Amino acid sequence: MALVDRYLARNIAVPLLGTLVLAAMLLVLDKMLRLFDFVINAGGPVSVVWRMLANLLPEYLSLGIPIGLLLGVLLAFRKLALSSELDALRGIGIGYGRLLRVPYMFAIALMLANVAIAGWVEPYSRYRYEGLRFDLRSGALGASIKVGEFNNLGKRMTLRIDRSDDHGMHLSGIFIALDDKSGMRVAATAAEGQFLSTDDPGTIIFRLKDGILVQEGKSFATPRTLSFTSYDLPIKVPAIDGFRGRGNEQEELTLPEIARRAYGETKAAPEETLAARANFHFRLVEVVMMLMLPLLAVALAVPPKRSSSALGIFVGIVLVVTYHKVNQYAQSAGAQGRFIPELALWVPFLGLVALIAWMYHVIAHRPGGQPIGALEAAFARLGKLLRGLLPRRRDGLVEAAA
Repeated sequence: MALVDRYLARNIAVPLLGTLVLAAMLLVLDKMLRLFDFVINAGGPVSVVWRMLANLLPEYLSLGIPIGLLLGVLLAFRKLALSSELDALRGIGIGYGRLLRVPYMFAIALMLANVAIAGWVEPYSRYRYEGLRFDLRSGALGASIKVGEFNNLGKRMTLRIDRSDDHGMHLSGIFIALDDKSGMRVAATAAEGQFLSTDDPGTIIFRLKDGILVQEGKSFATPRTLSFTSYDLPIKVPAIDGFRGRGNEQEELTLPEIARRAYGETKAAPEETLAARANFHFRLVEVVMMLMLPLLAVALAVPPKRSSSALGIFVGIVLVVTYHKVNQYAQSAGAQGRFIPELALWVPFLGLVALIAWMYHVIAHRPGGQPIGALEAAFARLGKLLRGLLPRRRDGLVEAAA
């Protein structure tokens, strides 16, 4: 049996890891395009995109791990079924219950990993992701200066830069206008410029080269004009509010924190308590459902005799994704008070558990049982009907099907 267990473990691990990598890559690529667009529009450094994607990986893993587990077990048992190895194992007295030991080792390990991700890692990474978005919007990452546009830095300064090198160290085609509370107004144009730091974190020096400066104020009868080859213009850095503390959003709370907010804080507002209850039970049902995925995978892995249909793979993915979307809707409805959060999330869970238990009972305990046999037959009839409606080629001529 040790050889069988190792064989099963190897057949499960390969598609499981492949699915996790593929799912993470697809989700990252989809988000990457939108993040690049957001960062470029905000004028921020491209490097921040990779930091934002790194903070999104825990969320993507929490979604990809259940699908990876399902497909890993399903494809392993499907391979055994199509090669008749499953019939041979059952013929020597090894039932589904014994064969499920290895899948459940994977399921328990991945469930504990998902608890750690959803309960602790994801809340902190989500908070850091929102912090990076805040820094981009506020200009704390150097994102407030857009090349080729007029930029308002604070309430008293306008800056335009026509061109910039890749690192933003050397600027050219500069226009700057600023005024202070005393009524002094300064406007300058320069061929080149460079920002320099000072000992005062609230002040920077904008060193301008080869330009003209115009000063206007109450103490001047007429505006003063100055041509310069180099001019250091001190600029007060606009004050940037700090990012909010963690915990304003339910998704940013760890599992013990969300449990305390849901059931331990008597002074919390009713809407906050509802949202916390909905989010807490959403995390629970998503994780606990992983214990049923090996049974679902086995029930969908074995096609009818003399069939190699992959319908079970399609049905399994649809079931897992649909269940996740139902949970998201139930969480939203529970947070809004339209349903009791506990019932909204656990009733679909119990319904799917009953369906999976019935499917596994049919495949494991009924001789010749096939839980998706009716679907297989229906899809086969549909395929024949579609083939009959399509034109067919005969002797080089396309004739209508009889």
